[in-house]
Amino acid sequence: MKKVITGIAIVAMAALSLSADVYIKSKTHTDAVTMMGQTTPASDAIGEAWLSDNVFYNKTGDNAVLIDLAKNTFMMINYSAKTYVESPLPLDMTKLLPPEAAAMAAMLVRTATVTPSGETKKIGTWNCQGYTQTVTVMGMPMTTKIWATTDLPFDWAKFSGKFLPAVTKSSFLDDASIKEMAKIKGYMISSETNAEMMGAKIHVTIDVTEISTKTAPAGIYSAPAGFTKTAALDMNAFRR
Repeated sequence: MKKVITGIAIVAMAALSLSADVYIKSKTHTDAVTMMGQTTPASDAIGEAWLSDNVFYNKTGDNAVLIDLAKNTFMMINYSAKTYVESPLPLDMTKLLPPEAAAMAAMLVRTATVTPSGETKKIGTWNCQGYTQTVTVMGMPMTTKIWATTDLPFDWAKFSGKFLPAVTKSSFLDDASIKEMAKIKGYMISSETNAEMMGAKIHVTIDVTEISTKTAPAGIYSAPAGFTKTAALDMNAFRR
């Protein structure tokens, strides 16, 4: 689930006022980490997001999020387990937790601060502004250097107003943190996250490789055919 939340929190800062769907492709790299005697090897994942006027879809690895404002629904899909959970908006993630995880809900709440750095940088074709984001969960701070751009062929502010509340709440951020995240103006083109947990160093980078307009694949804005709807998140499946 950690990868899902990270993926959601980083990729979702986009904008929207569309005559055609917007496609965004990104790549995520997570360094190898050794914790409590066990080593998790380095991994790479491709992220794909589709944006329409009232729908946002974001998939990283085996996990995806689908927000449909016309239907007033939030969905998390696991392609490996072939399952999905669905909730009405406004989103309350605690209602999607299984009973065995409900007692941990308070521990999952995150706080965030965002500080504009005043730096500028050109990444690919995008003129970017720099930000420093610190997210704290269970007393552990995670610092992310973010480069975001408003140099886009669509309206960032409209997308943010529509989708940011559900995106941030899916990452267990509190209301004050949602206001902090709104300080980031534009789409996140590149990010580098560093953290330390139980003596282990965590390092994750996410980089956008493509932003284009094209026709979305048929069925991308609905639950995949043949998948099973469940009442709560499968915590094991969403850790992958």
